[in-house]
Amino acid sequence: MNTTAVSPPETAARSRTRHLLHRSLTWLIAVGALWALARLTGADRLPLLTGLLVPIMTFTPYAAVVSVILAVVALVLRRWKAFGVTLGVVSAFAVAVLPRAIGDTTPVTGGPVLRVLTANLRLGRADPRVLAGLVRRTHADVLSMQEFTPQAGAALDRAGLGRLLPHRITTPLGSALGSALYARWPLHALPMFQVHLIGLAIPHAEMDVPGGRRVEMMAVHLARPMNPSGVGQWNRAFVLLPAGRHRGPVRILAGDFNATLDHTSLRRLVGEGYVDAAYRTGNGLVPTFRQWWVPPITLDHVLADARCAVRRTRVYDLPGSDHRAVLAELRLP
Repeated sequence: MNTTAVSPPETAARSRTRHLLHRSLTWLIAVGALWALARLTGADRLPLLTGLLVPIMTFTPYAAVVSVILAVVALVLRRWKAFGVTLGVVSAFAVAVLPRAIGDTTPVTGGPVLRVLTANLRLGRADPRVLAGLVRRTHADVLSMQEFTPQAGAALDRAGLGRLLPHRITTPLGSALGSALYARWPLHALPMFQVHLIGLAIPHAEMDVPGGRRVEMMAVHLARPMNPSGVGQWNRAFVLLPAGRHRGPVRILAGDFNATLDHTSLRRLVGEGYVDAAYRTGNGLVPTFRQWWVPPITLDHVLADARCAVRRTRVYDLPGSDHRAVLAELRLP
């Protein structure tokens, strides 16, 4: 019978590797627990933590996946205390994240159907023919556009968008500052926020809908909260955005919020009389923003008046843009 002896150096190396693995697992579980606690308590709204936590909270769904992997590793290593803690972390993330993939009940309404499409044009570079074709294919009644430039407006006219949605209110500024609303029915401009306060244009209008109804629309684009200036503008915009209504014209906010439902500010706004259309249909984790250096995330939303029924939502690729277009089909009350 042959036996293979393990030399003391090999034993020491294995011991060091195992110790490093256990120590790394402990640190990762601790980070996950703090992350989950911050998410559940809304710590990103605290002034001293906003600049740090707002960017981090964006990636909470990925932290949830990592927590499941850590639980499996702890189980394989028979680290029972670590496994128990990780199960708690997994549960906390599940409470925060999973409802977006499940959906929610929607009220029964008898009003007309309204199809809302929103698209970030990436400095006006999105393919105008694809976007006009998407409006035609989805029968969109209103289109909210962000990063709308004068050149993009001219290209969209050449692509036939004006024939599909003949009414418009536009703020065609350079770079990422401009936004626009195009609609099938007449639009009546309402006062806009001052661009210097929030960094970007947010067109605001009431739209006449057949049957004598009016719907208030905002083409939302919030600053990127990646530096102190951006965080300040982002916070101011969330304070200024109006709450939903319990009576009177339906109010809909559609656009690039540069926020996910893991941000307290967006959840607070939704709780003030809105519903996130993708959340309600179980598509709340479908990513709408992609760049090579950042994992796919969900930054674009249609926030509908909570009195509306959400019939369906869908996300479409938009060549030339780093965002995907979002369609929400609503039935008005």
